Amino acid sequence: MLFNSIDFAVFLPLVFLLYWFLAKDNRKFQNLLIVLSSFFFYGFWDWRFLNLLLASILIDYFVAILIEKTDVPSKRKVLLFTSLFFNLGLLGFFKYYNFFIDNFCEAFTFFGNPINKSSLQIILPVGISFYTFQTLSYTLDVYRRKINSTNDFIAFAAYVSFFPQLVAGPIERASNLLPQFFKNRTFDYSKAVDGLKQMLWGFIKKMVIADNCAVFANDIFNHSADYSGSTLLLGAVFFAFQIYGDFSGYSDIAIGCARLFGFDLMKNFNFPYFSRDIAEFWRRWHISLTTWFRDYVYVPLGGSRASTWTKIRNTLIVFLLSGFWHGANWTFIVWGALNALFFLPLLLSNKNRQNLGTVAEGKKFPSFKEFTGMLTTFLLVLVGWIFFRAENISHAIEIFSEIFSSSILYIPELPRKVFLLAPLISILLVIEWIGRNNPYPIYETAKRWHWFFRWTFYAVLIFILGMYMHTSETPFIYFQF
Repeated sequence: MLFNSIDFAVFLPLVFLLYWFLAKDNRKFQNLLIVLSSFFFYGFWDWRFLNLLLASILIDYFVAILIEKTDVPSKRKVLLFTSLFFNLGLLGFFKYYNFFIDNFCEAFTFFGNPINKSSLQIILPVGISFYTFQTLSYTLDVYRRKINSTNDFIAFAAYVSFFPQLVAGPIERASNLLPQFFKNRTFDYSKAVDGLKQMLWGFIKKMVIADNCAVFANDIFNHSADYSGSTLLLGAVFFAFQIYGDFSGYSDIAIGCARLFGFDLMKNFNFPYFSRDIAEFWRRWHISLTTWFRDYVYVPLGGSRASTWTKIRNTLIVFLLSGFWHGANWTFIVWGALNALFFLPLLLSNKNRQNLGTVAEGKKFPSFKEFTGMLTTFLLVLVGWIFFRAENISHAIEIFSEIFSSSILYIPELPRKVFLLAPLISILLVIEWIGRNNPYPIYETAKRWHWFFRWTFYAVLIFILGMYMHTSETPFIYFQF
């Protein structure tokens, strides 16, 4: 079920009413309702894959309990391996089977021994990369004795399947989200209003910015041979705002939706395009995945408290895994490798944590140094996005070849209506710049205004949403990951 669909517009109010009026004052009933609603939400896409979700829940629920009950290291490792093998095996089969088969066959063909392919028409279960990582983090934390296992199956099932963030994150840790299912929850009007405001901003980013940028980004990338370098560069910029508006918009909707039910999810985006270097960008982009790889891969490998070569190795592993996590295509791996190369100079010079605070703290405008840092970082990110969006490596190289040709000086060849996007993107950047110290940009906006002007402001946002939204439902980009 898509957030930006009529189905969800019916589903959410119905679940909300049942949750607060029928199940109020009964925490266990609320948790059960969340599980049933979440399974319906997920099964609405394809009910057959509910078995995979349920299997992940069952495996890690029982494995974690057994791990906690034994102190024998060998038994604990076997149990942990069972969870890893099942979850990563599940993810590997559905997401990477054809990738490995195709590359295996191509390798033999390259050396003069062609073999027949045996690819399968495998449908990628939506959200599998997210919920397998979420449930894995629970088992890993129990194994590392950071948290205790739970015997409440319904609460654990609700934690794994919680519908607001089930299919595209944030990837929640059990230490943050699971305890919230054991607390009594009462309706909080101010918290609900806050959630609706964040959802509204998420819909603006998805349906006004991302979906309209997608029209031109898709056309330019799908017909790149027909366009000049200047147009291709503009297409990359459109894609940069498409993927940001799409994915961070989903996260805003998910976080706001969770708040309607009394839950607090972690922040997943923190104004990444205002980053002054690539290290800061990765602290602000898809935070839940970045910190997952940091805590469960980078740190166990030795982190940055090691020799220079070990730090380089660990960084490359994390970024390559991050690229591979996104999909079974060499473009994602190159995207990860590029970001590692951009990041390593900062790490090796101990400058990777020089920009920890908010840019232009306490000022209306950035300094010249901050502005050039943001612009340089955005251009580096843009290089990576071209590989991320390209169909294959050859396609990406063709795009770069045209961008670095004399045609970069041509006037972009686009329909006039594309320039309507410039004001929309500018408004997005201005509002996000003003609200960059807040959990989301319009968090403080209009709070102290007279009620008439406050509601007029929200009405204008809803009007803009209605004016620029597409009549057809458009899936979120990260559903494919």
